[in-house]
Amino acid sequence: MADTSFDSELIQTLFNHSSIGIIVVNAKAEIIMMNPFALKQFGYEAATELKGKKIEVLIPQRYHQKHKGHHQKYMQAPKSRPMGIGLDLHGVKKNGDEFPLEISLGNYELDGERYVMAFINDITLRKETDAAIVKLNAELEQKVEDRTNSLQQTVEKLNRQINENIEKDKELRSALEREKELSELKSRFVSVASHEFRTPLSTVLSSTYLLQKYVTGEDQPKREKHIQRIISSVNLLTDILNDFLNVGRIEEGKIQVRIVTADVAKVIHETINELQTIRKPSQQIIYDAGNAGHWELDTSMFKHIIINLLSNAIKFSPDGSEIKLSTAVKNNELVLRVKDNGIGIPPEDQEHLFERFFRATNAINIQGTGLGLHIVAKYAELMNGTIACNSEPGKGSEFVITFKK
Repeated sequence: MADTSFDSELIQTLFNHSSIGIIVVNAKAEIIMMNPFALKQFGYEAATELKGKKIEVLIPQRYHQKHKGHHQKYMQAPKSRPMGIGLDLHGVKKNGDEFPLEISLGNYELDGERYVMAFINDITLRKETDAAIVKLNAELEQKVEDRTNSLQQTVEKLNRQINENIEKDKELRSALEREKELSELKSRFVSVASHEFRTPLSTVLSSTYLLQKYVTGEDQPKREKHIQRIISSVNLLTDILNDFLNVGRIEEGKIQVRIVTADVAKVIHETINELQTIRKPSQQIIYDAGNAGHWELDTSMFKHIIINLLSNAIKFSPDGSEIKLSTAVKNNELVLRVKDNGIGIPPEDQEHLFERFFRATNAINIQGTGLGLHIVAKYAELMNGTIACNSEPGKGSEFVITFKK
C-alpha cells in the first residue's frame, strides 16, 4: 500500500524547492498557488499577495484581453504544451518591469475542478545573449563588409593603376613603334632618294652644261629641248619630295581633311586637262562622268588620287593606248574607276600593292618611289573610301575606289 503522506511531502518539497517557476490557476484564471521560485521571478515575497488574483496581473497590460481569450479556449480543450514552441511571451514583475519568459502548460482535474499548471522559465539571460550574439554578428558582418569594401576599393584602385600603366605602356609602345616607323621611313627616304634623285639631277646637270654650249640663234631648238628636260626633271623631283612629305604627315597624323560639296565631273575634267602634257604619243584619256553629280569630298585629296592613278596609267601603258576613267553613284556610293592597257601587275604582288615603298616585280626598272598607291589608299580611307585593284600581267589594270556617304 502506497504511503500517501510521503508522496504528498515529496510533491510539496519539489514544489517549494524547484528551480523553475510554478503557478497553478483554476478555470477562472485565478491564481491558486505559486512556488517560491515563481514569486522570486515576479518580485513578490509571499504567495498571499497573489492568491485569488487573476493571472493577468503577471502579464503586461497590452496582452490582457488577448490572454483571456487564450485561457478560455485552452480550458475548453486543455492539453499539455511544451516549452520552446516559438511564442514570444512576456511577464511583468511587481515593480512593473517586464521580462521575457517561456511557459510550459499542463492540466489536471481534482474534485471536479479543472486546474492549469504553468511552468515558467525566465529567459532574460538567453535573450540578452541572443541579442549580444546578433549584435556581434551584425558588427562582424559590418566589419567584414567594411573590410570587403576597403579591399574592393584597393583592388579597384590597383586595377585602375594597372590599366593606367597598361595604357601608358601601350602609348609608349605605340610612340616607340611610330618612332621606329618614322626612323625606317627616313632610312628608306635616304635610300630611295639617293637612287631616284640621281637620274633627274644628272639630267639637270647635263642639260645645264649643254645649254652653255648653245649660244647662237640657230641653237634655240636645242636650248628649248634641254630647258624642257630640266623642267621635267625638276617636276619629277618635286613629285618625289611631295610623296615623302605626304607619307610623313600621314604617319604623324597631321593630315587635315577638309570636306566640301564638290562637282565630281568638274574636278576630274580639270585634272585630266592638267595631265595632257605628260601623255605618251597618241594616248587617249576617256572619261565617262555617269551620274556622279556632287559629293562630299576633300577636293585636294580627291585630285591627288586621280593624278596618281592617271599618271601610273600613262607611265605603264604603251603609246596609242586608251586610258578609261569613269564615275557612277550606286547604292548611295560614289565609285571611281581607272582602267589602263598597260603591263599589269603579277598576282603575287597585288596583296602588297598599297604598302609603303612597294614596287611590283615587273616595275623595278621603271622610275618611282613606291609611295604613290600607299598615299592614294590612305587618302581614300580618310574620305571614308576603299580601294581595290583588278589586274593581269600584259592585260592592264583597273583601280576601283568606292566612297561611302
